[in-house]
Amino acid sequence: MHSSTLIYLHGSESDSASGKAKQFREWFPGMVTPDFTGSFEERMVQLEPILASQSGWTIIGSSFGGLMGTVYTCKNPTRVRKLILLAPALLREPFGSFLDLQPASNPVIVIHGTRDDVVPLEAAREVAQALFTNLNYIIVDDDHRLHKTLHELDWKKIFE
Repeated sequence: MHSSTLIYLHGSESDSASGKAKQFREWFPGMVTPDFTGSFEERMVQLEPILASQSGWTIIGSSFGGLMGTVYTCKNPTRVRKLILLAPALLREPFGSFLDLQPASNPVIVIHGTRDDVVPLEAAREVAQALFTNLNYIIVDDDHRLHKTLHELDWKKIFE
């Protein structure tokens, strides 16, 4: 796996200067950590040319970035090697329906905290289970930001 095919998608009120983005770049030099702005649709338009440049991506999506990674993977499963979702905003409200997405068989790891007060774990899990047939859930004792968990997990193993 090359770090140039690793991409981190930040959350809605975050950017490439966030703690997670900086930490991932430090651990995996060359990881792509673009900035996204605007609505969900605008962010997906910004993401498309980045991911169209090559295939075999490992996508790490945090919160709203997890929603972006999910939609991209379901629509372009052959371009994605693995999807890692951190407290993903897989909520029917306010983000609408996932009915137009085809389930994907890509390997997906979801890391979600039991104390997440932004994205309810069970609601997001229900959507993830409907969309991914090769799903591994890691439930941790952490909040939405997963700051504690970020430093406790073996990321090299997760990205394998």
